[in-house]
Amino acid sequence: MLKLKLDQAGKRFQYEWIFRKLTISLTPCQKLAIMGSNGSGKSTLIKCIGGQMPLSEGSIHYQIGDTPILATEIYRHLSISAPYLDLPEEFTLVEFLHFHFKFKNLSPGLSISEAIKIMYLEKSKEKAIQNFSSGMKQRLKLGLCFLSSSPLLLLDEPTSNLDERGVNWYLDLVESYGQDKTIIVGSNDPREFPFCKDRLGIENFK
Repeated sequence: MLKLKLDQAGKRFQYEWIFRKLTISLTPCQKLAIMGSNGSGKSTLIKCIGGQMPLSEGSIHYQIGDTPILATEIYRHLSISAPYLDLPEEFTLVEFLHFHFKFKNLSPGLSISEAIKIMYLEKSKEKAIQNFSSGMKQRLKLGLCFLSSSPLLLLDEPTSNLDERGVNWYLDLVESYGQDKTIIVGSNDPREFPFCKDRLGIENFK
């Protein structure tokens, strides 16, 4: 169970502040939506939380149980789905999943073949990822997040490239595999975060 706290966090590029003086605490299994218009800083905040980008001011603290987690080690405890993350397209689906789950544990009780079924990719398990449609790639990114045992999920525009059926599939994933995880969703589409009781408007922290 993971907790995190941002304390007076801020990020700027040159002289422009993307956000600043942001203080918020998330308890285990909390669901938070980061809202804002395109270009407002949602993705930047998610990258900072995920340890991909340093803050310009303030701090982020992570804790699992009573044990503090260093920012340099937080990647071991999270999974992320975002449009700017690339998949290794030369791998087949089966090859990639075996590779990926050397570094992340599958959710308890699941096998790789069962994960493929959940992602509705059974007919493409021997296909190179470079030949997947954009929707298939998005289902793969989301499946990797929800079907890993990571306690923290960072979802940036999670339904991009998904049709209505795909959106419903994503919401079913949240219901079935996201209840015991802390989830942060960066989005300006209400369909992507109806399960988030807590909302943060990034533009309020300029």
